[in-house]
Amino acid sequence: MTEQVVLLDYGSGNLRSAQRALERAGAEVEITSDFDTALNAEGLLVPGVGAFSACMEGLRAVRGDRIIGRRLAGGRPVLGICVGMQILFSRGVEFDVDTEGCDEWPGSVTRLQAEVLPHMGWNTVRAPADSQLFAGVDDDARFYFVHTYGVQSWDLDSDGSSIAAPRVTWADHGGPFVAAVENGPLWATQFHPEKSGDVGAQLLSNWIGSLK
Repeated sequence: MTEQVVLLDYGSGNLRSAQRALERAGAEVEITSDFDTALNAEGLLVPGVGAFSACMEGLRAVRGDRIIGRRLAGGRPVLGICVGMQILFSRGVEFDVDTEGCDEWPGSVTRLQAEVLPHMGWNTVRAPADSQLFAGVDDDARFYFVHTYGVQSWDLDSDGSSIAAPRVTWADHGGPFVAAVENGPLWATQFHPEKSGDVGAQLLSNWIGSLK
């Protein structure tokens, strides 16, 4: 059975390349901003390109923050990519503009501490051994990044209950930053899997496989 994925259209992100990558990975894809369609899809992908504040403005305009929150409350999978990952955190600070995010995870998106910015090109990551997202991917695989800002610390761990701690993947550019997160039904990547060749296709296939 082909898994049905909605690619959320809120005015940010390279929708067509993401659509093609998802379809190659085996999903049936619909691009829409319709609230009910996005809410009820088997999987929701939230893209994002550009400034954090502009992405949040566009997301709120289509009630995307509510869609994400309601899906997660019901255990329904969401995948964020690039700024679509960043907006899942509490806040973003760009050019002294402090913008409230979706607050699904605590933490701030801030300017990377690197001599060369943006961080643009191929880089390796350090994924947890039990990662579902990176299953079947070699440790030395490289992924395609384009960003100046990122999450440079992780502030959410297991509280000692039976709920598993999130799986956090790291990369380095002038210092460590969060490259991906797997947290129950909410997964996200700072890099672009749709631009990362075969290894990116493997990640998207892993996510689509988790929808079954």
